[in-house]
Amino acid sequence: MSTDYMLWVDDVSVSFDGFKALTNLTLALAPGELRCVIGPNGAGKTTMMDVITGKTRPDSGDVYMHGSSVVLTHLSEPEIAEHGIGRKFQRPTVFENLTVFQNLELALKAKKTAFRSLFSRLSSEGRDRIDAALGTIGLRERAEAPAGLLAHGQKQWLEIGMLLVQDPKVLLVDEPVAGMTHREMDRTAELLISLAGERTVVVVEHDMDFVRGIARNGKVTVLHEGRVLAEGTMDAVQNDPKVIEVYLGQEAGEAKRTSLGPSAETTGAPC
Repeated sequence: MSTDYMLWVDDVSVSFDGFKALTNLTLALAPGELRCVIGPNGAGKTTMMDVITGKTRPDSGDVYMHGSSVVLTHLSEPEIAEHGIGRKFQRPTVFENLTVFQNLELALKAKKTAFRSLFSRLSSEGRDRIDAALGTIGLRERAEAPAGLLAHGQKQWLEIGMLLVQDPKVLLVDEPVAGMTHREMDRTAELLISLAGERTVVVVEHDMDFVRGIARNGKVTVLHEGRVLAEGTMDAVQNDPKVIEVYLGQEAGEAKRTSLGPSAETTGAPC
């Protein structure tokens, strides 16, 4: 095992009542990498994230952080979070009656109860961290606005900010642009690209146009039936015959080969 990787999913298998959700899955993520993970429904994307975060225990295999120094599969969910694994689910889970700033403050003090977190004194370091997150997610001018008044895209950015104040080393982001306008999608792409480098970012997404936009200089991993079907640049992946067959069927023509995402949507194939 190389120690050059921030996160290493090593030969992980998971089954549920005989259904193999993951089979000998291996995935290596470098420090500061932005990795996109795509695949049809049932490919194992959510199960993979569940294993990394400790929600699901694998039947075999392990997940390592910092090369082999930390074995995440031996830890509880809170312990995994403390080691720097942050996860954003598809639906934003923010406290809509609290302001943007208060949401970030609660996230910063997540180890305390919500009541104590809200009314305990915030240190200057904490304020600096919140201010930095507000700048990164572009919500500094909305800091005192109730989170419930934010647009859908802004709520998604706020939830990313709530993870950022906890200073994660690995950020798992599940379908970040679902339900967003084109303008919000463009801003989200800029945000995720800006986060890579300082931390490892894994984006699970169904929108292929969005994936193309953020994966221009990075790797894309395609999962299918719990295994890695293909991995490489977006150009290489979308021209891989195995990927085309899985997404579009054997009858896919050359025109569909160059437009994997839109064609998948129009044919009803899951992404």
